[in-house]
Amino acid sequence: MPAAPATAARRGTDFHAWVEAHYTQAAMLDLADLTEPAAWTLAADGAGPSEADQLARMQANFLASEWSGRSPEAVEVAVETVVDGLAIRGRIDAVFADPDGLVTIVDWKTGAPPRGAQAQARAAQLAAYRLAYARLRGLPLDRVRGAFFYAATGETVWPELVDEAGLSAVLAAIPDR
Repeated sequence: MPAAPATAARRGTDFHAWVEAHYTQAAMLDLADLTEPAAWTLAADGAGPSEADQLARMQANFLASEWSGRSPEAVEVAVETVVDGLAIRGRIDAVFADPDGLVTIVDWKTGAPPRGAQAQARAAQLAAYRLAYARLRGLPLDRVRGAFFYAATGETVWPELVDEAGLSAVLAAIPDR
């Protein structure tokens, strides 16, 4: 029997859809509704902000970020590549052409920046997206960089991204891959 989607997953889906709409219909948004909430309400259990308020906070953080005013060259880019015989598939949230001639891929995250092993795993995921995008567009890998935007905190994080050999090492360390 299928389970109901987790609250965090639903919030992530809602945020991603909102960002897509921001880039395709930005002129139709009433920014005051997003950046100046009249009052934050508590969740039904009183433990913290409600679902709607959490989404509104992420939207406000996005609107205050460097990404809000930029125009991506692509959103929701499906990528696939093979590293050491393993097919890697994913979807890049946004791609920006930078004034210095580089390309930046951005992965929107709705939580806070992780630490330790989880941060390393996310950096490996972004490195795989970077490699796949470079191959898709025929770009040298050093012309593509990647960042995470953490909507819960408004932070952009630029992790150190490994190259193909580094990805191979990460994959080799996965037992029974």
